[in-house]
Amino acid sequence: MENTYHIKSRFWISSKEGTYLGEGRVRLLQAIDKNGSISAASKELNISYRKAWKMIDIMNSQAKSPLVERQTGGKKGGGTVVTKEGKKAIASYLVLKEKCNAFMDQAFAEMDFND
Repeated sequence: MENTYHIKSRFWISSKEGTYLGEGRVRLLQAIDKNGSISAASKELNISYRKAWKMIDIMNSQAKSPLVERQTGGKKGGGTVVTKEGKKAIASYLVLKEKCNAFMDQAFAEMDFND
């Protein structure tokens, strides 16, 4: 039986205050952007509403300006939005992830694990 190996990696962006961004937090931001609601996003990701809010609070407290803001009122009764800063954080993380994966794939290919 021949093995074909692949490499996987994950990374987090953190500060002395803790984790700022990581895979799960970016997924949460994307789900909030898609659904317009923390409740719907937390259900989609199968995490508790409380955990989602805690993650948002931590990100917002570390960011230059909030990544997520609550909106009240309106035709739909309000909701939650990912701010311009939040969308920039998502995009930056995804670019960094792509570059990290490309580097890891290249380094792994040079190690001849699949021979």
